[in-house]
Amino acid sequence: MAYTPSLTIGALLARGSGFAGLELRLVAGEHGLERRVLHPAIQKTGLSLAGMADFVHAGRVLIFGDSEVQYLSSLPPSARRRTLDAIFQHDVPCVLVTNGLEPPAELLDAGQASNVPILLTSATTAAAITKITALLDDRLAPREVVHGVLLDILGLGTLIVGDSGIGKSECALDLVVSGHRLVADDAVEVRRRAESVLIGSCPELTRHHMEIRGIGLINIRDMFGVASTRRSKRVEFVVQLERWDPGHDYERLGLDDAFYELLGVAIPMVRMPVAPGRNLAVLVEVAARNQLLRVRGQHAARALVARADRRILDAEAGPLHEDDEDDEQDLER
Repeated sequence: MAYTPSLTIGALLARGSGFAGLELRLVAGEHGLERRVLHPAIQKTGLSLAGMADFVHAGRVLIFGDSEVQYLSSLPPSARRRTLDAIFQHDVPCVLVTNGLEPPAELLDAGQASNVPILLTSATTAAAITKITALLDDRLAPREVVHGVLLDILGLGTLIVGDSGIGKSECALDLVVSGHRLVADDAVEVRRRAESVLIGSCPELTRHHMEIRGIGLINIRDMFGVASTRRSKRVEFVVQLERWDPGHDYERLGLDDAFYELLGVAIPMVRMPVAPGRNLAVLVEVAARNQLLRVRGQHAARALVARADRRILDAEAGPLHEDDEDDEQDLER
């Protein structure tokens, strides 16, 4: 289930206060700490101070730097109040004043009257925008909770999905015993960064735990050591487990690429039929190794087909002379 998170100003204040070089401080609008930031992009005041308040976008942190504070200070007090009232009619989650500047009294009064928190930081405008954007990019990234298991297999973030009870956790346990690392079992929280990068992690409550039918909950880190788990991993490959269907025509060569769509990003995928006697852990590890080779440009199926095509063309061209045979052997080596 995909969802778009938000961040309250109270949470932003708590996190930003511990962010090195940012240190946020609340000076007005304390009754508005439940307001929510909805978008990671920071908004500079610019045109809105010049009377174009419609350029204020809802849900974005509003920045007041040197130029904004100086412009407000140049206005008569009555004009300052009108300008700020027009801005605060929009859904402004908070105002951040940078460079350790003293906010105009009218700004503090407007924030208090509208329950819009006014925050101060000693950081420069550029540094504050960089740090706040980094914080919000992480907290407000689109997210989806996936029913599956995420592992780090030889450095490749591999997500195992499939119907409930098909053996995802048992397969993952075999892989952990083989030395691979568990990220999350059952509920994998995936967030999208930079439009195409997916990061998977485990909810804090169930971190390091795995449910094995017949045994119950086990703590992988306590059982196999700290190197058997990790907090997060980029999702780069998906293995979809499917119950064996004798009437289904399964992939035999691996020429066609399949993809699994998650948060609008297409991830390389293989479909793995599950049947008695198949060692799923070994098959998943081999699929991950094969995907790593493909990423490096080594595609076994396509290379074999290309060799077969060359043989067919050579056969149609007629028998080779002795020198041509030597040249072909050199090329194959």
